[in-house]
Amino acid sequence: MGLGKDKGSSRINRYEHQVTAVGFDNLQKLAEILEVPVAYLLAETPAMANAILALSRMPEDKRPEVVKRLLTAQPAKSG
Repeated sequence: MGLGKDKGSSRINRYEHQVTAVGFDNLQKLAEILEVPVAYLLAETPAMANAILALSRMPEDKRPEVVKRLLTAQPAKSG
């Protein structure tokens, strides 16, 4: 992110411990460095992050069908 090793390490640590919020500009830079979509970094759960990452790595022509199947799938019954 162009911060240098010490400053960058400190800043990432503050992000991870939610001491400092990541600004949108830095969020985009971080996503580019990690080679993930911004949505991956904002996901509420690890499962959601994994789904976002899997979808982003899928060929673009396959995404609409997968999304359609996900949106029309019946949720699993609990209990």
